[in-house]
Amino acid sequence: MRLPCPWCGERDHSEFNYGGDATRRRPADDAPMEEWIDYVYFRDNPRGRHHEHWQHIQGCRAWIVIERDTLTHEVSGCWTAEDYARGCAEATDVQKGAQS
Repeated sequence: MRLPCPWCGERDHSEFNYGGDATRRRPADDAPMEEWIDYVYFRDNPRGRHHEHWQHIQGCRAWIVIERDTLTHEVSGCWTAEDYARGCAEATDVQKGAQS
């Protein structure tokens, strides 16, 4: 599987570490214990397109968010973690540039 990096270009997935589900949101500090238990211990196993955190550990060491199909491993989007956290719909989509 090849993953796009906004700074280094397309690289083999072995250069990256998986960082988890990018769609999960941390509960408020004063949230009930049940919300914290769910956040820390329970994970979905999505089928299809999914947003994931990855860190380019053997490159620029940056954190990115990848949109990947969990069935086909097709990557259809990539954003910097900062842009993704801000919710920028117009964040850099590296995948389109990597294919040209």
